[in-house]
Amino acid sequence: MNLGNILLEDEVVTQEQLDAANQQCGASDRLDQVLVRLGYCSETTVLKGLGKLYHFDVVDLTDPNLQVDVDTIKKMPSKLVHRAKLIPLNRDNGSIRVATRDPFQIYAFDELRMITGLDVKPVLAKESEINEIIKKYFGVGGDTVSKLVDEDEDLQVVSDVRESAGDLAEMAQDASVVKLVNEILLEAINERASDVHIEPYEDDLHIRYRTDGVLRNTNVPPQIRQLQAAIISRIKILSNLNIAERRLPQDGSFKIKVHGREIDLRVSIIPMIHGEGVVMRILDKQAILLTLEDLGFDEVMLKTYEHIISQPHGILLVTGPTGSGKTTTLYASLNGIVSDKIKVLTVEDPVEYNLGGINQVNVNMKAGLTFSKGMRAFLRHDPDVIMVGEIRDLETAETAVQASLTGHLVFSTLHTNDAASATTRLLDMGVEPFLVASSVEAVLAQRLVRSICRHCKEEYKPDKLEMPPDYAYPNEPVYRGRGCRECRNTGYSGRKGIFELMVLNDELRELVLQRSSAGKIKSKAVKDGLVLLRDDGWNKVRKGITTLSEVVRATKG
Repeated sequence: MNLGNILLEDEVVTQEQLDAANQQCGASDRLDQVLVRLGYCSETTVLKGLGKLYHFDVVDLTDPNLQVDVDTIKKMPSKLVHRAKLIPLNRDNGSIRVATRDPFQIYAFDELRMITGLDVKPVLAKESEINEIIKKYFGVGGDTVSKLVDEDEDLQVVSDVRESAGDLAEMAQDASVVKLVNEILLEAINERASDVHIEPYEDDLHIRYRTDGVLRNTNVPPQIRQLQAAIISRIKILSNLNIAERRLPQDGSFKIKVHGREIDLRVSIIPMIHGEGVVMRILDKQAILLTLEDLGFDEVMLKTYEHIISQPHGILLVTGPTGSGKTTTLYASLNGIVSDKIKVLTVEDPVEYNLGGINQVNVNMKAGLTFSKGMRAFLRHDPDVIMVGEIRDLETAETAVQASLTGHLVFSTLHTNDAASATTRLLDMGVEPFLVASSVEAVLAQRLVRSICRHCKEEYKPDKLEMPPDYAYPNEPVYRGRGCRECRNTGYSGRKGIFELMVLNDELRELVLQRSSAGKIKSKAVKDGLVLLRDDGWNKVRKGITTLSEVVRATKG
């Protein structure tokens, strides 16, 4: 009996597939590996076949009841953990169970037997699950760091003498450093991170990822602090920055290709007291190209919004604090209307995503290309729709108003807390009330809330302290994420917007002409049917999209 016979007997492969796999087996290839590589069998199916053949158990390392022998794994040499991929599990009567992807590692089992003094009993597990455990205990890039840093060195020379630029360039191009930076970036993308933060401290180097708007520490080997200069120099080389400059902030960018798609990274480096800090913004085109339906609009608001963005002229303002998804909403809006029949121009600081069918311009302050100058130049290019990254000053505001009054649809953003404050902000900038009243068609205020993970979503009864007094549906079910492997035990996966869409009617325009306060405009808009941010949030809690605590966090103050 061999593996092929067992798989045929279990009817998981055909004879034709088995013959094809056997023909592909070379001197260093095994049948089980070739079957998985060709896609004839899953890794789990092959492991079960090997387990039946050699009488090994197959374990699920994601099982929360399964215990890893932490003391033993920390004592194991790097080659046993990272290359042989052995994970010590529970001990029992002079023996230790060891999870492995490969039951044929006789020498590795013997070495572990010598280290522990225990009889080794192998069990089989998926390589991806073994890698997750290695990452948990040794951090991202643990194997690469262990190769670069001699862990057994008893004496280290501590000096303030800095490496020369030539030495740093050499270190940064070292294959292991290149691999380490790649692993950090790949992990960030797999975690759906929007930013990577590399932060130097006196005795440590922290790497944090921002996922769904929340920063969290990433487990990295403690020895990574010794590679800080090489890591940052590698990032500088990728970003085409000066690796010898450590006293001044630097900004740059570069592209990588992951899983067959191109991803842009925007890099900012600033000098700190213990080295240079790096923040890399991950700009994933596929992540930003959302439809309006993806953003989180309810049906009624979506129809109103689609009507507004199909207008031939006027201004649509999207408001909210930094990181509230304003740019994503504008891109989704442009995607919703772009066609061969209209010309769309954007001026941004900087252009974050390249969109097909849209002409995009970067603000260049050094060259004198500002938002307002870019817009004035746009008007000579016969556009139908103009998007301005942000209205920051009177000149930009007045140019946007003039563009809208001369038959153009203008999209832009403002930093205000709610929709009603947008008109008063324009007045405060110095725009005349009659210009604001006649040009602004609608204001969309928004925030982002984390979505409940669909894999561990559950209904629960919130306690009195957790239930906000203004929650509109106290007698209906409330949901949360319990926390699972899919969401990294956070209970959340992805984000949705909560919105407040104020469409200006004649009464509201009259209030703008009278320079009425934001409070008065808001009160009138609510009487006319305006759904406030918090109320839209409660609707999403009711539908099981997000949690009470997320809405409270996003709308407080």
